[in-house]
Amino acid sequence: MVSACGNTPVRIESRALADQVSRSPEHFIIAAVQDDPGGMVAHAGSTPRGYDNIAPYGPSPTAQRMMRSLENDYGLREVSAWPIQPLHMHCAVLEVPDGTDRDTVLLAMAHDRRIKLAQPMQGFATRTAGYNDPYWELQRGFLQMDVADAHPWSRGEGVKVAIIDTGADTQHPDLRGSIIAALNFVDSDAAQFQRDRHGTEIAGVIAAVANNGQGIVGIAPGARLLVLKACWQAEAGIDAAHCNSFTLARALVAAFDAHAQIVNLSLAGPADPLLSDLIQEGIRRGVLFVGAAPADGGDGNKGFLQLPGVIEVASAGTRTLGPALYAPGREILTLLPGGHYDFATGDSIATAQVSGVLALMLARKSSLSASDAYRVLRDSSGKSAADGSTIDACAAVVSIVGQGACNPAGPTHRVADGQTQRLTLH
Repeated sequence: MVSACGNTPVRIESRALADQVSRSPEHFIIAAVQDDPGGMVAHAGSTPRGYDNIAPYGPSPTAQRMMRSLENDYGLREVSAWPIQPLHMHCAVLEVPDGTDRDTVLLAMAHDRRIKLAQPMQGFATRTAGYNDPYWELQRGFLQMDVADAHPWSRGEGVKVAIIDTGADTQHPDLRGSIIAALNFVDSDAAQFQRDRHGTEIAGVIAAVANNGQGIVGIAPGARLLVLKACWQAEAGIDAAHCNSFTLARALVAAFDAHAQIVNLSLAGPADPLLSDLIQEGIRRGVLFVGAAPADGGDGNKGFLQLPGVIEVASAGTRTLGPALYAPGREILTLLPGGHYDFATGDSIATAQVSGVLALMLARKSSLSASDAYRVLRDSSGKSAADGSTIDACAAVVSIVGQGACNPAGPTHRVADGQTQRLTLH
């Protein structure tokens, strides 16, 4: 499953749900009961093997019997089940039969003392912009954020970034050696995993290989990526993708198991109790979460990522949001499946830019907290995004290192021999 170096292709491990779950979430309920299986369980730092064998947990017999009882009592059918060890829960996707009102069932379940959590299966979507206009300007986010002047201090060496998104082209020449694990929580289609656009774009922004004589340079080319497919493309050839509560939950726990330091969630969707609990557990463990800011400016109902400790990101120059950070997100050159390159636009891309800069920072200070990281990034940027102000990668890294200087006006790239060359993107 894992290839940390060299040209060995990354094997995509499938841990898919039943196919129907990804097609019609409105017909399903997520329910969870207490699960205390006892015995030894994996925890951070418990094994020198790290995450080269991310094994599924087994539910206790008591939890399994309780779930069977709930099925019988409420006339539901289990489609898939999975124990969530970090929350001590056994979780299941339950199908509501035709002719039964889901809200009525959920209301009854809310008063059942056996049930730890009951909620609708909810849908989420990647935060892309719906542009079909010809390219009119090359937005060089790498240069706007002065990443080149940050690279002498850090390239994100060894920082583990989990991309919870669609699949990605793990064999793209500009990702070779960057992806160390690939898991599929949607289906068993390994070929489609490689063809997925959105995850490939995000991976390229964060960690495209530097100095390989081709393509582009990632914000953190030394970072190591875990591509966790929890979303599926709406249709072939477009960026838009959809996810649901359960696929995202499984991917989040896989990120914890893999000891990810950063989780990139270029997504949007409603508040979700299960996902909120998992994100809060991750924050307690020291994981940095980076998520796309809500499209409505936060005036509507809060989404599942609007939680204390989650770093919200919006594309610079689009709108002003109180707590959000801003990064370039319009016409950003990145990767496409099949070894190709193209431009991408949206808060998703801006979110990936910030995840990359965080990797630069964590490589120099692994104990960096979410609040300290947010403060450093905020202070490195302008007061408002209305004029296109963005975070400054060099200023943020220099602040962490405690020495050095930046030259954001000079789009140059220092190479290993100490010389300086002009950075050109093709």
